[in-house]
Amino acid sequence: MGIVHPHLWYSDNALEAAEFYVSVFPSSRIVNVLHAPADMPGVTKGAPFIVSYELDGQPVEAISAGPSLQLNAAFSFVVDCADQAEVDHYWDALLAGGGQEVACGWLTDRFGLSWQVVPRRLMELTLSPDADPEGAARATQVMLTQKKIEIAPIEAAYRGE
Repeated sequence: MGIVHPHLWYSDNALEAAEFYVSVFPSSRIVNVLHAPADMPGVTKGAPFIVSYELDGQPVEAISAGPSLQLNAAFSFVVDCADQAEVDHYWDALLAGGGQEVACGWLTDRFGLSWQVVPRRLMELTLSPDADPEGAARATQVMLTQKKIEIAPIEAAYRGE
């Protein structure tokens, strides 16, 4: 693993969020939980404080450190999906318990973290140097109307149907 990894700030539920994420993605686990010392401002002594975990092998760290900072869509994780079935699976799993659909494959989970759930085929049809420019433009227009990416209508638009 490299030396760079994301560090996510939660008000008070970093451990709950990490447990949720590792339940959604394969090859994921909680690595370590550090508990808050007595003199940490805004954090209860002994509460889960810093959580280290892996998402599909990617190291992630999260902190429960009070409401002074909030997650927002300026940071998101991308879920690279092989097909529509994977898109459907991860979309539904990440929305569970109160997430919000956004647009164009983006969603915000119940903890406030943003995700892009994207089928590889979308990139092939819209951004590949080998893609037909007119087909790519039509495919992109359809994608822009979607919340969850549905690849079949995008493929049809690409073909001009």
